[in-house]
This record gives sequence, structure tokens and C-alpha cells, in this order.
Amino acid sequence: MMEILLPIFGFLIGAVASMIGVGGGIFMVPLLTLLYLFSPAQAAGTSLTTIIFTSLASTVNYSRQKRIYYKTGLILAIATVPGAFFGAYLTSIIEAWLLGLIFGVFLFFVALRMIFQSSFRKSKRSDADENTHYTVVYSEKALFESRTKILLGVMLSFFGGLSSGLLGIGGGSLLVPIMTLAMGIPIHVTVATSMFTMIFTSIAGVTQHFSLGHIHGEYAILLALGTIFGAQLGAYTSKKISSRNLRRIFGILLIFISIRMILNYI
Repeated sequence: MMEILLPIFGFLIGAVASMIGVGGGIFMVPLLTLLYLFSPAQAAGTSLTTIIFTSLASTVNYSRQKRIYYKTGLILAIATVPGAFFGAYLTSIIEAWLLGLIFGVFLFFVALRMIFQSSFRKSKRSDADENTHYTVVYSEKALFESRTKILLGVMLSFFGGLSSGLLGIGGGSLLVPIMTLAMGIPIHVTVATSMFTMIFTSIAGVTQHFSLGHIHGEYAILLALGTIFGAQLGAYTSKKISSRNLRRIFGILLIFISIRMILNYI
């Protein structure tokens, strides 16, 4: 009987997830474990399956808005995909409490930085003040002029993929801070590019989870029926929110995520 509510839950999750650049697993995993009594591994696999549809739907909308750095997203996927494979594999051989606790603490500090950092300094020169983490890169071409930013983004993105496969989240919880803080990409572009990268990350994790028998297809489809439409609303709404407010919203959400993860794994 509770299954009929899944599309409604999916719509709400899809709207919020698309707006801030995450897959929605931070809501779907606890939903499936607490209300539908899934095991953590089954919740992770089913959540990731739904996230494929959420990220595809969001990407279509963001593509129309011309807000995606496609080349950047594909390069980051080089790191997130193997991370997602490895993370999904870990669910079958070790308990996730230690890595979950580490990610929770890490996300908490990232959230504080996202909320309290000063506004990015506007500069027409993308390479200005290379030593500060607050320099914004206003074009993808300019971003690729800094190999340091690209290499740093790729190295850190592996952990985004790892968290995706292990915890059943899309990986945006780490990808958005990585692209915003380490690579200097504007938040609105970051959110859109994160959803694009998440397509490949989620597919990689789902492939491994499927082989392990962790996916309940009918639940994933019912959730996806809602997330597809919710993602369109979220993608449309996000462009109406200022960069500063969007960073704060994301930071507050990260605090929620980190506390949930810490409490779940201690």
C-alpha cells in the first residue's frame, strides 16, 4: 500500500535534488530503509537506479539553459566512474560505518565553508590570484588553462564516485563543493555539470549493484516516475536563485547530510 506514495516522494526528492545538483540519494536511502525496510545495500542500489533517471531529466533541462561544462563533466567522470564501481563493490565485503563516518565529518566542514565563505570576488581574469580558492572561472576554456584545477578536480572526484557507489547517493554532495571550491566553477554551472556527470557515475554504480542483487527495480521505477518531473521543476527553479543563496542552501543541506551520516554510522 505504501508503494503508491513512491511517485509523490520521488517528485519532491527530484525537485530538491535537481535544484542543488545532487542525485537525491540522501533522501531516498533513508526513505527506503526506514519506511520500506530495505537493507542499506538494497537501498543504495535502488536509489542509484532512480538517480540515473533524475540526472538524465535534469541534464536535458540544464542543456537547454546552456549551463553545462560538458568537457569538464566527462573528465571528472573518468574519476567518478571507477570510484562508483569500487564503492558499490565495498558494500558486499565490508561494513560501511567507518567510511560513512569519515564522509560525514568531511561533508560537515565543507558545508561550513560553503555557508560562511565570503562572496566570490568577481574578476574578468580567470587566472587572477591563483593562490586563492575563491577565484571564479567564468568559462570552460579558461578553466582548462589551469591544469592544477583540473587535476585537483579529477583526484578529488574519485571520492565523489566512491561515496556514490558505497552510500547510494549520486555523488553531487561531493562534486558540487569540489567544482565550486577547488575548481572555481560558478555555482549555477556547477549544479548543472554535477547532474551531467552523475549520469555516468550512477550507471557505473548500478552496474555493480545489479550484479550483487541489490536493486529492486519496481521501487526504482515508481520513484523515477516522480523524480523525472520533479527534476524539471528543480532545474527551472534553480536559475531564479542567486549564487550566494544557492551556496547557502547547499551548505545547509550538506549539514543535514553530514549529521545524518554521522548518526547513522556511529
